[in-house]
Amino acid sequence: MRARGLRAQLGGAALAALATLAACVPSTGQELEMGNAYAQQIEQQLPMVREPEVDRYINLLGDSIARVVDERGLTWRFTVVDQPEVNAFAVPGGHIYINRGLIEKTVTMSELAGVLGHEIAHVTRRHSVNQMVKAQRANVGLTGLCLFVPSACQGVAGAGVELIAQGAFAKFSRDDETEADRFGVQYVTRAGIDPRGVPSMFRILMAERERNPSGVEAFFASHPVEESRVEDTEALVAQMDPAVLASLTRTTPAYQAFKRRLASLPRTPSKGR
Repeated sequence: MRARGLRAQLGGAALAALATLAACVPSTGQELEMGNAYAQQIEQQLPMVREPEVDRYINLLGDSIARVVDERGLTWRFTVVDQPEVNAFAVPGGHIYINRGLIEKTVTMSELAGVLGHEIAHVTRRHSVNQMVKAQRANVGLTGLCLFVPSACQGVAGAGVELIAQGAFAKFSRDDETEADRFGVQYVTRAGIDPRGVPSMFRILMAERERNPSGVEAFFASHPVEESRVEDTEALVAQMDPAVLASLTRTTPAYQAFKRRLASLPRTPSKGR
């Protein structure tokens, strides 16, 4: 019964792609199939902000970065998760999710763009899909299958999708995080956005960790932020021509309008209330 349900949701092609992941690095087509299937399950089980103005802005901002760095012609989708916790994560194939709680901590457009640039880098550098490959190669049974096809875990792993989305799926290596930082700085700069938003956002989150550790627990579990990462990204920015930096956009009225609109929306009740 479960196998038939899985086949109905993902289709034979996606299952075939799943079977080949353990043997090699998946092609872009396989990455898209698996990412799209995973994103479908995430959006069924996590609360999303479904409001045209919010959706339009986050996709315009995300696309402004992705379109100048994507060499594979992916169809990018940026979605706001209606949860108060600070978090963001990337799914293979171009699906980027950013929690409402993280957006609320940003002060400038460049800080929000820095987070998006970092997550975009996880996709373009294929960190996300490589995590899937590693899980499959580890042959960890049902847990490994949950990483690829959360629907297979319904009724078994309970909140499997949520747990993975909140941390396990996004636990990249230190090298991956460093690379995503470096490319994130490059990406926002190429998009005409001030890269100083990257280290600035790190500092905001580190200060929030001191003030309210539980509110940023999910983010720090999957994106360990240390003083060295702040210093490294600030050093990258320091290498840039000051005249170029002065010409880049730090914030805009559209960003402020976006934050006001998001703040005006009712929140999805937390589970258990």
